[in-house]
Amino acid sequence: MDQAVLDQIFTQDYLDMLLPVEISDHFFEALYGDTSDGAYDIRLEFISANDKRIVLAFNLTQRPGKCLVCSLTYGLPNVFSRHPLINIKGMVKKIEEKGFKVKSWRLGETEEDSTSIHIIPFYLNLE
Repeated sequence: MDQAVLDQIFTQDYLDMLLPVEISDHFFEALYGDTSDGAYDIRLEFISANDKRIVLAFNLTQRPGKCLVCSLTYGLPNVFSRHPLINIKGMVKKIEEKGFKVKSWRLGETEEDSTSIHIIPFYLNLE
């Protein structure tokens, strides 16, 4: 799989279409009833890809005046995997529309990149 082609497919605009920026506020409104209670913004990032796997990541970036470390991000892979606003199954369908055949997907464990950025890997195994 040509890296230049992948970079053209998995642009930030495309990733923001898969997971719109406003989803962060909608997610916290659904979770807490108020968007101001959200401690982080959620954004999808392209990490890498080859013939067998696409690796994306949910980047959780701390909001000003909030504590990302205090927000229990370690339980999020379980929540994200089934939350209708995150809609991973819908993301997978849209990725398949680009010509990829996804055999399976899974979310990795939350990783602390820093105190202000946590990452949840999103692995898509291809046929």
